[in-house]
Amino acid sequence: MACATLQNSDPLVVDVAGIETLPSEGAELRLLVSIRIQNPNDSPVEFNGAAIDLDVNGRRLASGVSDEVGTIPRYGEALLAMPVTISAFNVARQIFGVMNQPNVDEVSYRLRGKLEAGLLGTRRFTYEGAFQPDLSQSTL
Repeated sequence: MACATLQNSDPLVVDVAGIETLPSEGAELRLLVSIRIQNPNDSPVEFNGAAIDLDVNGRRLASGVSDEVGTIPRYGEALLAMPVTISAFNVARQIFGVMNQPNVDEVSYRLRGKLEAGLLGTRRFTYEGAFQPDLSQSTL
């Protein structure tokens, strides 16, 4: 049974704040994804680790973990930067997926993650969106 403070809490609000490239390792691509986490609740959210998964067009693209420890203050926000890995296999799946859908009008994405805080305190979040690719620059 969860404690009463967890039952009445609003979900965390998560936005991607930035993406930077990191040195690659072998056939993998590495990025540093910064997420801004807002806590719309009257109590702070403490965490001792985090994990994220990024799906593009319904296919897994990247994942990352962090052992960072921190607190998101009540009615406050925090910026968390996490290294993520994109495997060569996941890149190939994305390419083959696009090839099977040649008229791509919109690219959808979903960022799923969690802030670890023990048995009853883990907070999960999802951030979804879509964008229209700019194909006007294509040389085909």
